[in-house]
This record gives sequence, structure tokens and C-alpha cells, in this order.
Amino acid sequence: MEQWIIRPEVPGDYAPVEALTRRAFWNLYTPGCYEHYLVHIMRRHPDFLPELAFVAELRGEIVGSILYTRAKLTDEQGEEREILTFGPISVAPEYQRQGIGKALMEHSFAKAREMGYDAVVIFGAPANYVGRGFRSCRRYNVTAEGGIFPAAMLVKELRPGTLDGRRWVYAGSSVMELDMEAAAAYTAGLEPWEEKVLPSQEEFYILSHSVLSES
Repeated sequence: MEQWIIRPEVPGDYAPVEALTRRAFWNLYTPGCYEHYLVHIMRRHPDFLPELAFVAELRGEIVGSILYTRAKLTDEQGEEREILTFGPISVAPEYQRQGIGKALMEHSFAKAREMGYDAVVIFGAPANYVGRGFRSCRRYNVTAEGGIFPAAMLVKELRPGTLDGRRWVYAGSSVMELDMEAAAAYTAGLEPWEEKVLPSQEEFYILSHSVLSES
């Protein structure tokens, strides 16, 4: 099997990465998707970290992408810690389950450690991420706003022992708070694709609305 390469994203990759993201997420979590619009606007946001934007390339074609933004944790005394979140992480459908996503994560984790970051918090299906060292937010006493432990909120320490058991509240970048009307209008200007209802969307709904108990 031919091996891809991982390299930093450059401006000439922006349109291909957006197109890749749309292909990777179309009809996965909802009929259609909005992740490509997030990619479209993310790079102009102050929380975007271009140093942690990487692509996987095979024979000159971009087949994978990972993008990061700043996030923060706040403890009960108001102390803040800047951390990371990534997403979207996208792999072309025909190349999924071949290790590209894993390679993008591990490559970017190494760079993030070099930059001095200690932790990453994401929202995703645990089966996709526990093999990369992510654990339930409940394990690290990290909550969402309102003191809940979402089942889909996962935490990885880039440096073991960084999170010391204190109660932390997670806050992601405001870029994630999408204007859905703007996202729909942007998508309406693209090549029309069929929107479908698929079983994966119900799985996503169940996971994204599930929380863990305190005990």
C-alpha cells in the first residue's frame, strides 16, 4: 500500500481541505453537514492555530486534515489554563480506517507538546479516540458548563499528571458556535448534494445527548 505523507497546511490547501471535509462529513451526523463551513471560517478566528494545521497527502492529493483551536479550562478558584481542541479531523471516505486519522493525531500531538500545550479536550465517539489515549472527561473531573459530564467529551493529557483532580470547567472557542443560517446559505452556493437520513445520525443524537453520572 502506498504511504501518505503528513505536512503542514499551506494556503493553497484551504479549498481542497474544505471540499474534503464536506465529503467526509456529508450525511454522517445530520442530513447534509456543516463542518465544511466551520473550516471555511475557522482560519480567520483568533483562536485558530495554524502551527497545528496538518494535511495527509497521497500522490499529490489531500486525503486527510486536522485543525486545532485554543480552548480553556477554569478551576473552582477561577484559575484558567489554555488547552487545545481539534476538529474537524477529516479523512476522505475511500481512505478511512487505514491509519490516516491516527497518524494526523499523533503528529499533531507531538507538535503541540513542543509548543508547550498540556491537554486536549474534544467531543467525539469514544471508540474512535480511546486508542489514542483519550479518556472520559469524568476521569479527569472536567465538566462542561453547568457541571455535567457529557459522554462524548473526551480528554487527553499531553503531559501525564497535568490535570490534578481539581474540578475543571471546559470552554471551547467561540468559532464553534456556528450561525446555522449562515452555514446553510453558504452550502446553498455549493454544488448540490443529496441529503439523506442515515442510522449514524441517530447514533450521534443518542451519544451527543448522553451524560455521565457523578458517581
